[in-house]
Amino acid sequence: MQQLIERFLKYVTIDTQSDPNSDTTPSTEKQWNLATELAYELERIGLKDVTIDDNAYIMATLPSNMDKPTPTIGFISHFDTTPDFSGTDIKPQIIRNYDGKDIVLNAQENIILSPDYFEDLLLYKGQTLITTDGTTLLGADDKAGIAEIVTAMEFIIQHPEIKHGEVRVAFTPDEEIGRGAHKFDVDKFGADWAYTVDGSQVGELEYENFNAAGAKVVIKGKSVHPGYAKGKMVNAISIANEFIAILPLEETPQCTSGRQGFYHVHHFKGEIEYAEFELIIRDHDNSHFEKRKDLLRKIAEKLNNDHNNCIELIIKDQYYNMREKVEPAFHIVEIAKVAMESIGITPIIKPIRGGTDGSQLSFMGLPCPNIFAGGHNFHGKYEYVPVESMQKAVEVIVKICVITADQV
Repeated sequence: MQQLIERFLKYVTIDTQSDPNSDTTPSTEKQWNLATELAYELERIGLKDVTIDDNAYIMATLPSNMDKPTPTIGFISHFDTTPDFSGTDIKPQIIRNYDGKDIVLNAQENIILSPDYFEDLLLYKGQTLITTDGTTLLGADDKAGIAEIVTAMEFIIQHPEIKHGEVRVAFTPDEEIGRGAHKFDVDKFGADWAYTVDGSQVGELEYENFNAAGAKVVIKGKSVHPGYAKGKMVNAISIANEFIAILPLEETPQCTSGRQGFYHVHHFKGEIEYAEFELIIRDHDNSHFEKRKDLLRKIAEKLNNDHNNCIELIIKDQYYNMREKVEPAFHIVEIAKVAMESIGITPIIKPIRGGTDGSQLSFMGLPCPNIFAGGHNFHGKYEYVPVESMQKAVEVIVKICVITADQV
């Protein structure tokens, strides 16, 4: 446990926030600080063929110790953290033998991590939690996954009696801004299939995710003195609000769960002469996904008719539901399921209400379900991870390697 804690703490204290407004890969120079450290660490623990390319993608190999051919499998995590909340100067706190009560993250700011609001905390009573200090995120998404993969590979190397085929590992930049797989070299990676270690609570096993698109709505208005504006002023802010008001109120993130899709307006700025807002469209069902995009087009068309063609709508698909690509190779999900059950974990198989590198990788020819990394409350100051969950993830990774070799 202590080794896993120390490895994780070392990773999270290195600032690796990505930047959606940057055109470089990685999107921030500071991601190199952890990338180069990880490449060195993979060599130090004994992995082979360690490479880091010009875009900071890291790959390495655990050679097979079998005397017959086996599938090559992979494990993948990302080292950037979200730009949605500060990842600078992270000061993790270790809560040993959690008592099930409120955790004071920051007394000065009265920031409390409470099971009254975050009920999942009660699942981890008696365990060791790593939390934030209430001023930053933690970075368990996905530095927990990285720590677990590295620890699992080191464990296998230190125990040569464990039989396994060839295993490839990869760590990627910029996943949090949707670009984690954009420059991933699937052919170079050379795995038959892989698993992203990027889920949340113990037992999560996911092979389907949202279909996703982003949209930008631009409104050009006309500013006229309000005392003399009748029939002349075109208020871009009012038209933007009119557009948003037509969207179904019950189909927003705060009103949906499970397989329900949504519209989510996440940026808005405006003046009378110019307004714009951005939103994301999400749905697991492809036909519903297309209907959602069609609704945006119909709203834009209606308001353009009402307001003399003042609206520009731009829609871009972002990623698709990987279920389509994973189901034909469903044995890879079954292997992960058996691995979890063999160490006493009840698999939680459910659709991801988000995206993952595995989605894009699956459509690039590398089927890639997602397994838990253990963290909770990602992308904010209430993020935490139980160390025991991280230990279980290490065990699952090792078991997947063993079961894959046994099935040959």
